[in-house]
Amino acid sequence: MPSSQMRRLAAGRPTLPAPRIARSLSSASAARHSASEAPAPPLQASEAPAPPLQDTFGRLHDYLRISVTERCNLRCQYCMPEEGIDLTRSSQLLTTPEILRIARIFVQQGVTKIRLTGGEPSIRKDIVELVAGLNELRPLGLQRIAMTTNGIALRRKLQPLREAGMDGLNISLDTRDPRKFELFTRRSGCTRVLQTIADASALGFEFVKVNVVVMRGQNEDELSSFVEMTHEDPLDVRFIEYMPFDGNKWGRQKLVSYKEMLDGLLRLYGDRLERLPLEPNHTAKGFKIRGYRGQFGFITSMTRSFCSECNRVRVMADGNLKVCLFGNAEVSLRDMLRSGASDAQVVATIAQAIKRKKRAHAGMDTLSQMPNRPMIKIGG
Repeated sequence: MPSSQMRRLAAGRPTLPAPRIARSLSSASAARHSASEAPAPPLQASEAPAPPLQDTFGRLHDYLRISVTERCNLRCQYCMPEEGIDLTRSSQLLTTPEILRIARIFVQQGVTKIRLTGGEPSIRKDIVELVAGLNELRPLGLQRIAMTTNGIALRRKLQPLREAGMDGLNISLDTRDPRKFELFTRRSGCTRVLQTIADASALGFEFVKVNVVVMRGQNEDELSSFVEMTHEDPLDVRFIEYMPFDGNKWGRQKLVSYKEMLDGLLRLYGDRLERLPLEPNHTAKGFKIRGYRGQFGFITSMTRSFCSECNRVRVMADGNLKVCLFGNAEVSLRDMLRSGASDAQVVATIAQAIKRKKRAHAGMDTLSQMPNRPMIKIGG
């Protein structure tokens, strides 16, 4: 006897055959259950889940910037507060194996370019070994390794870095005047940086860029001098609008806009000045002087933002992930690694952070009032 009938008999109720309609519904339910177990049809391209490094606005983040130290041998006005900073304890900074693991995870998800920043990355004792470790990620899809540096301690490491796999360099130099260099950086070393730029250009790096933060009353009169550096050498000079960060005393009156800089160079060079096509995911609006070997451009974060083209995320020296340079939302990858998280769990956390990235950062006046780290603790 079926168990259902036994339960009804025990309750003192007569057992009746199931009505036809009930049997029909039961059969339909079984059919639906059977259908639910059938393999689902493949997702169409429009229905496929977004890659972990793609945000809700369709921007794919294939460029990772990793700060490898908070320490620096200069004290640039726009980067480090005059009173200095409280350095993170060394035990709370990413170790070399942790940096390499994070880099590998990002590359496996689609990152093709990694830039090392600081602080000053060249003062890290194992910087050459770290670059060699990153170079081993090329079979996974990494295409380019670069570094932003002030060039002070770089010269003797240029050849080893090139041999280890470094593709290109961005060297910061805000003035070619030794006296003004000391005002900008609160240290000496202008001649040394200029020599490092010359040596790097001769060594065959894929690119050598010169980063120039332009500040009114300090170096806006030197733009043509920097452009002339591109005459004989294949350099790429980048004029950067002054940006607000904690402790750098930013003010609108110190900002020299892209338009003002370009107008001044147009008056000087006239129709010899040529606009270059915008590169994919561009940060700089590029130009060159006809007949010159190199080029120059403008990074216009304040007056003409390029958020819609942004493909960059940052991991700072303490292991926090920052998806927008001007955003103050962070998530610790270091803590995840040290708590035993799997690669898949790290990828999920990265994906969640990128999905929360905003369409664009705030305007310059709002940014100047928002809390953010000093630039030296983010990474240039």
